[in-house]
Amino acid sequence: MRHASSLFLLLTLAGLGQLAAANPTVTTERPNIVFILADDVSPEMFTCYDPGSPAKTPNLDKLAGEGTAFRTCFSAASCGPSRALLMTGVYGNRTGVFANDIWAFQSKARLFTKQKSWVRQLRDAGYATAIAGKWHCGRAVPWSEEVGFEQYSLWETDLRIDQILGSSGESGASESCRYWNSPTIENGKRLPVSEEAYGPDVRCDFLLRFMEEQSRAGRPFLAYWPTVLPHGPVTRTPRTPAPSRTLLGSLWPFGGEEKRPENRSEDKDFIGMVEYLDELVGRVVERAKELGIYESTYFIFAADNGTANVAKNRGIEQGVKVPYLIAGPGIVRRGFTEELTDFSDIAPTLLEIAGVEAAPGSKLDGTSQLPFLLGKTDTHREWIYGYAGPVQVLRTRDYLLEARSPLYGEPNGRLFFTGGSSNRDDYRDITSNDPARGPTLERFNRLLTILGPALDAEHPFWKSKQGMTWLRQNPSLEKLAEKQLHPNPVAMPLSWKGKNSTAVASILHP
Repeated sequence: MRHASSLFLLLTLAGLGQLAAANPTVTTERPNIVFILADDVSPEMFTCYDPGSPAKTPNLDKLAGEGTAFRTCFSAASCGPSRALLMTGVYGNRTGVFANDIWAFQSKARLFTKQKSWVRQLRDAGYATAIAGKWHCGRAVPWSEEVGFEQYSLWETDLRIDQILGSSGESGASESCRYWNSPTIENGKRLPVSEEAYGPDVRCDFLLRFMEEQSRAGRPFLAYWPTVLPHGPVTRTPRTPAPSRTLLGSLWPFGGEEKRPENRSEDKDFIGMVEYLDELVGRVVERAKELGIYESTYFIFAADNGTANVAKNRGIEQGVKVPYLIAGPGIVRRGFTEELTDFSDIAPTLLEIAGVEAAPGSKLDGTSQLPFLLGKTDTHREWIYGYAGPVQVLRTRDYLLEARSPLYGEPNGRLFFTGGSSNRDDYRDITSNDPARGPTLERFNRLLTILGPALDAEHPFWKSKQGMTWLRQNPSLEKLAEKQLHPNPVAMPLSWKGKNSTAVASILHP
């Protein structure tokens, strides 16, 4: 790994004068990092990715223009495995975090003892570390020694806060709502709640205070904000006028009882939630400017998986494809790039930005983006990987393999020639007959072998207590396959039905 301190020194040399001229605010001090992770939203909901988006996101549009945005970035297809991958830089094949309900190898308890958290490494190197929003990454709390956050302001259920604090009693909070009247635990205390307090505002305000405290103390900081927006329940934001009260009371601030569109991108309240998220991003950027630290701060924005109801938890490109943009000291203002990246690249990138060597024994699956972001190379990596439980997605610049699942009777998945495009309308299906099909599948199969065991019928997870419980709770794998192998609302083709019966039988009746 290249050391970031030498990297920033190089930025001052005359040989890089052209790069500095394009980014005149390059700093030689240790930079701050603000990482914002949206929840359950696909790239096309942001106008920088799709100018025709029903949501208007000017703050993110501006941030994308001031740095580099990847057209194609893969995560996992649901929040647990996506966040585990982000925090460790290791794919689920090795951590065992395959899906929200599939944590193999006792990974729910051991994730951060088996893998090294980059947060802890930054903290140990002198960074102030804080998290605000939603954690949901195994049993270890984020302020534990193995994870490494020093401060926190988190949405949790009221019951979970009772468990953490070892207390009980009436809190007045909604049991689980992450928006209005939202339970929040902040630095060891339960915050008071009210129907007028909007949860994302509460956590954003905490983050702004943290940024100010650390900047005034002269300490570099990591502010990680896995916001709950725009995850369901779809509801109104503070920018939506409250309905007038009646004798029967009001549904405000919860609402949402009316029938909603199947596609969330057509839901006016969901659109409003995306736009409010953009407004909060603007607040963070503006505060950095007010504090005089904007020029020495990296801003990263991503989402954990595709939009719920249409992409989330599907082993297809739409399920694992997420927005990812980064702006900060020295980053070339490319706007959008067709280079590929995935969430395994985040850990090595942040370590290099902070000038921290990876912990001894670390075996990261990703590659630092920083050489590409700083213009030291024109390419990043050749292939990227995503997954949704037992379904795998693998992509190179020119080819895409999706919906690959031996467990579901699809060992070869669906294969497309992309021609380097990120626009699915340009893809050509070569699943059946094409001269490139055989060699491409061979290459993909070699890569998949290197990645380690997927959740096929022989995976040891199915013999574990957790695996057998999961099978009892999911007796019809065909129904799961119907959802995970195809985009919504496309139905499972009749030609597919029953193809996985042998694989299923080998698990349920060994």
